[in-house]
Amino acid sequence: MARHPPPDGASARGGLDAVRVGVHALGMTSIFVNIPTTDLERSMAFYRALGCDINPNFTDENAACIVWSEDIFFMVLKREYFATFTTKPIGEPKEWAQASLSFSRDSRADVDAIVQAGLAAGGTEPGPAQDYGFMYSRDLDDPDGNSLGFLYMDPVAAEQGPPADAAVTDAA
Repeated sequence: MARHPPPDGASARGGLDAVRVGVHALGMTSIFVNIPTTDLERSMAFYRALGCDINPNFTDENAACIVWSEDIFFMVLKREYFATFTTKPIGEPKEWAQASLSFSRDSRADVDAIVQAGLAAGGTEPGPAQDYGFMYSRDLDDPDGNSLGFLYMDPVAAEQGPPADAAVTDAA
């Protein structure tokens, strides 16, 4: 893997702040992720249960704009509509991993709370929580099988990197 020099004003070990500076230096300001669904109403209800908003300006009978933050959005698209954006076959998220999208939370309790909300709204947890000591994470599949990860990372590790002896343990 090629390593790129840090942007001006950022150290090589500048942690998440260096990543943020680098992303904005590249002119990227927002993230839009398109994911397929077989049931648009169910998907909207699921993401609302996780605390997301729906942007009505970009929501219709084919798609819903899920707002995670002012910079992060999911476009949940009916499979037929999703297919109009690519010539590739659309995979079945319950059978094939296409991507796993992870979101940081402010605490372990926040990780647990959002996963519990997702489970109550029809999501599934494909495996046990993972505890790396410096980082705690849990995975959640939405009702269509799209994979989400939620994690809390110790602020020191977020800035300096994980300890050399970090090992994963099931937190269950």
